[in-house]
Amino acid sequence: MKRIYEGKTKDVYELEDGTLKLIFKDDVTGEDGVFDPGANQVGLTMEGAGQSALKMTAFFFEKLAERQINTHYINADLAENALYVKKAAMFGNGLEFICRYRAVGSFYRRYGAYCKEGQPLDGYVEVTIKDDERGDPLITKDALVMLDILTETEYETLHRLTKEISDIVKAELATKGLELYDIKLEFGRNPETGDIMLIDEISGGNMRVYDVNGNYLEPLELEKRFLP
Repeated sequence: MKRIYEGKTKDVYELEDGTLKLIFKDDVTGEDGVFDPGANQVGLTMEGAGQSALKMTAFFFEKLAERQINTHYINADLAENALYVKKAAMFGNGLEFICRYRAVGSFYRRYGAYCKEGQPLDGYVEVTIKDDERGDPLITKDALVMLDILTETEYETLHRLTKEISDIVKAELATKGLELYDIKLEFGRNPETGDIMLIDEISGGNMRVYDVNGNYLEPLELEKRFLP
């Protein structure tokens, strides 16, 4: 087993059989000690955050498997904080698909002259390029196609999957009286079949969730409130 990537919140190891082992860390994204799922740098460390993210990820990936939605998920080992996954080929150097149900975070900072903070959005999907140096800039469908990062068909498929998966997550959270405001997803291709599949994680670290009283739930609190 060799480490092939050291990430902000996970380290990636390649196993002898060609699959990958993701080790979840207690580091979370943010700035000045404040958690922010939209940030592109580690902002603080929360003890137990790694295992909390792993539990949430395993729960949601198994739910998606029940819906026959392709993911890279194989299984999880809570004792090792490890997620075992299939390899995936990235689109370009990596894309993030964000589904927004409320005007918060960077959406509100950009468009605050035209909306109120927390204003409902109808599952609005936007795409950013994974590029820490340039601050993960937004990119349009036309630019993705012109730059040969995606085909038009791939874009439409990924847009549909983002909405479908996000709606599933939103509905599951609603069963516990929790509301999903936004979520960030990543996709890749199965290098053997070419099929598009959801990759990375689905946890409190890549979503904003609020309770019925309008209180924001940080990742550890979200996992405690959501999972038994």
